[in-house]
Formats: sequence, structure tokens, C-alpha cells
Amino acid sequence: MSGDERERSEQRLPKLRLDELLGELQVRIDAVRGTRDRLHSLLEAVLSVGRELDLPQVLRSIVEAAVVLVDAEYGALGVIGGDRKLTEFLTVGIADEQRERIGALPSGHGILGELIRHPEPLRLPELSGHPASYGFPANHPPMHSFLGVPIRVRDEVFGNIYLTEKRSDKEFDAEDEAVLSTLAVAAGVAIENARLYEETRLRERWLQASGEVTRLLLSGAPSARVLELIVDAARKIVSADMGMIAERLPGEEALRPALTVGLGAERLHGLVMSGRDGLVAAALTSSEPVVSDDVAHDDRVAQREPQWTGLGPVVAVPLGAGGKARGVLLLGRVPGAAQFGEAATGPLLAFAGQAALALELAERRRDAEQIALLQDRDRIARDLHDLAIQRLFAAGMTLQSTQRFMEHPEGKERLTRTVDDLDDTIKIIRSTIFGLRTHPGTPDGAGLRGRMSEAVQAAAHSLGFAPGLRIEGLVDTDVPGSIADHAVAVLGEALSNAARHSGARAVDVRLQLTAGVLTLTVTDDGCGVADDVPRSGLKNLEERAAVLGGTLSVGERPQGGGTLLEWRVPVAADGTATD
Repeated sequence: MSGDERERSEQRLPKLRLDELLGELQVRIDAVRGTRDRLHSLLEAVLSVGRELDLPQVLRSIVEAAVVLVDAEYGALGVIGGDRKLTEFLTVGIADEQRERIGALPSGHGILGELIRHPEPLRLPELSGHPASYGFPANHPPMHSFLGVPIRVRDEVFGNIYLTEKRSDKEFDAEDEAVLSTLAVAAGVAIENARLYEETRLRERWLQASGEVTRLLLSGAPSARVLELIVDAARKIVSADMGMIAERLPGEEALRPALTVGLGAERLHGLVMSGRDGLVAAALTSSEPVVSDDVAHDDRVAQREPQWTGLGPVVAVPLGAGGKARGVLLLGRVPGAAQFGEAATGPLLAFAGQAALALELAERRRDAEQIALLQDRDRIARDLHDLAIQRLFAAGMTLQSTQRFMEHPEGKERLTRTVDDLDDTIKIIRSTIFGLRTHPGTPDGAGLRGRMSEAVQAAAHSLGFAPGLRIEGLVDTDVPGSIADHAVAVLGEALSNAARHSGARAVDVRLQLTAGVLTLTVTDDGCGVADDVPRSGLKNLEERAAVLGGTLSVGERPQGGGTLLEWRVPVAADGTATD
């Protein structure tokens, strides 16, 4: 090699080394720029997730940010429930139509369950190569590379972020894992903030509802209105599909719904619930909410009980405390719905206490009204006895003494008839006094008048209002016990039919004894008797009338709309049924 060639070669070597150094520098600059850009994207994602306060939106933002940060094609966030299975599963990258074709969302088996059992970051170059892999269901897109990290809220594992199919490479690397782990930490903080915000909102709603209930109680509003507000507010606040307040029947272990709203409300009218049902019994004796994650598979529940039909998650709280509950407040959701959490059910116990107070006030109000009614009846009976009967008796004596001055035979006959009419009137008034002074619930209150009053009062629970009652004639003295038993049974069946089938807002009951005929009339303003309603109950009423030589008629009331039921049986002058 000549000297010139050697000189030119020596000049090219430094230039090649410089080019290599410049290329390596450019690569490092690009790496630094990429790291800076990725760090910037991570900070933006953390800020974006932290801005949200609505929990569902927070979860959606987390999985969307994760997919972008590590350049994944598919992403998902699974929320872990109390049974260590996935209760929610949010996906990104799979269209709604394809997700429907795949079928039910995963519950936490295979690789997804691996992170639940071992909450540590998991990075796989090939999903199918892991021993816990179960494969994919039909219509599921193919997936190979995988990266998953747990999300912790304080010391609790809330759920997991799952990412698959790295777009820009064959598999996820350690830097992807570090970025996703950092995002998971920020996600835990954001979820905790969203939970606290949701709890604050729930607390405000409970306080508002409690204030409204207190206002109604202090204003003396009807108990039915207070109970309706309590059930409706509780159902909306905890997002339940059905709400019920069931009250204990006096002296029995059974309960009867005082008010039901939402799913199956019409079907539960007139229902009698067993107090021995495990879930109900637990609520009656508990000092905290009793929760069932799925009432259809709860060993405490008698599955034949109709109140559980069509329900999944259920929560029950006692109305009252100290083992002296007056009933229970039941809230239920449809099968497959989210379970009742502590944040939603925690304030229920205090709220249910207001329902117990409303029932207590209603009972005290009924007692006061009953006392006032009985006092008024005693006053009327005294006035009739001391004033009306004495005046009538004196008038009869005067007319009798006047007969000897009457010479005309027809005049004497008219005076005699008038005196007889006065005697009958005195008998009627005495019978009325006896009825007024016979108080229902006492040993002397077994008369037909008192039994009819008790039947009407009992029907107010299932109807939601008190029916009107009018009684005419000497029903306590002239109607024998056998006919009275039939009449009370007929009234109970008629009022039960009105509660279950009519949808009435007013029901009137009239019992009349005139000219030896006892007539029971029940009218309502409901929808009338539909053709598809079972007639077994009406057939029983007709048979009761036939046994006593009477009749039953059911039709539309004269005012139009609604139903008129008339049950008529003959009663002899001596107080026996006629053939």
C-alpha cells in the first residue's frame, strides 16, 4: 500500500468511529425521548384516573388507560367479590356483538383465577403455556402474550388488570410491567376516593330521606303514607327492585305485608309470611342487617314461600331492637344483580327504626281513636237511655191513658197501633244501646256487630285503607250464631277478593236486617270481576247462602265501575234461619 492510500485509510477510520458513536447516541436519545414520552403518558393517565369520582367510570378509565400505556390490543378489569370470584368484568377491545357471542363473562377460573389466588404481577409470552390455562370459549379472539397486575385498595385486593396481545412486540417486557404496576397503585387510590365519595353521597341521601320521614311523623300524616315513603326511599337508595314492610300479626308468629312496592307488589297483597322462615326469623332477632347473596340458594329460606319468588340478593332488617321487633323491612334485587354491600345496608337499621316508630304511632293513634269512639258510644247510649227511652215510655203511657176517653172504635185502634209502635221503637233503641255498649275484643263483644267491625279493621292491612262500615237492625239480638258465623266468613272472603283482584281505592260494607232478611252488601270502585279470576271463592259464598236458603249475586255496582256483591239469607222472627 502506498503512502497516500495509507493516509486516506487512516482518515476514514475516525470518521467511521464517529458515525458509530453518533448512531449510538441517537439510539440513546430516542430511548430517553421514548421513556420521557411514556412517563408523560403515565402521568397523564394517573391524573385522568384520579379526576373521576364515579366508581363505574373510574374502573372504565383505568382499563382504557392501561391498554394505551403498554400498547395492548385487549384489556380487562375484574372486580373480586366476597366469594373470591369475579363479580364484575369490564373489557376493552372486544365489540359488544362479539362479547354477546362469547356468552357469560368469566367468574375467575384459569389464568384469571391465578391472579386472584396469587395477587402478584404475572407476565407470560404465551397464555397457553401456563399450567392454569383452560383455553378460550367459542367465538373468543385468539390471545397469546399476557400481562396482569393486582389492584390494591389499602390492604385489600380490589381486583386485577388483565392485558393481552402486545401490538408492537411479541410479548410484554419488564418496563411494561413496571408501568402497569404504577398505574395499579394510582388506580387503588382513585377507587378508594370514588368509594368515599359514593359513601358520602349515600349518607346524604339517607339523611335527606330520614328528614322527610321525621317531618311526616311530626305532621301527623297517616302511617300508610309514612311507610310508603320509607319503603320507596330505601328501595331507591340501595337500588333494590322490591321493597316490603312486613308487620307481625298480634299473638302469632306470622307476618303480613303492611306495604309492598316494586317487583311483585300486586302478587304479595294479602300474603301471610311465616315467622319461622330462617331469613325472616334471623332478621327479627338480629341487631344488624341480615344479607343473602342469592335467596334462591340460601339454606335459611323456605323456597316455597312466595315472597322470595323472582329475587336474588336480599337484605332484611328488623323494625325495632332488643328482640322485640314489630316486623321486618325487606329489600331485594333480581337474580344476577350485584350483592348488597355494607356501604348500602349500614344505615338501613336506623332507617328501619323510623318505620317501627311509624307503626307504633299508628297503633297509639288507633288506640286513642278507639277510646274516643267507645267514650262517644257510651255517651250516646246514656242519652238514649236517660232521655229518649224515658220520653217515649212517657208518651206511650199518655196514649194508653187517653184510650178510655176515645169513643170511636177506629180511633181506639189507631191509638193501640201507635202504642205498639212506640213499644217496638223502645225495643229497637234498647238493642242499639246494647250494641253501643258491647265493645269488640271483650267477652261481650262476640256479637255480629263487633265481629263485623273487627273483620273490617283487619282488612285495612291488605287493602291499604279502612273500608266503610254501616250496620242496620238488631243484628246482635236477632241473628243466631250460626248465621253470624257465615256472615263473618262471607265478609272476610269478599274483602280478600277486593284486596287481591280489584285494585280498589274505596270499599263500602253494609249489613242490614229488615223484614226477617239479613243482607250483606260489599261494593268497591275497582276494576270489576275479570273472567280469568278463579271462582272458587265466590262458589263458597254461594254455597253458604244456599245452605241457609239464601242467594248470592255479584255484578257491577249501580254507579258504574267496580263490583257489587250482595249476600242475602232469611232469618225467622225468633232469630233462626228459615228453610
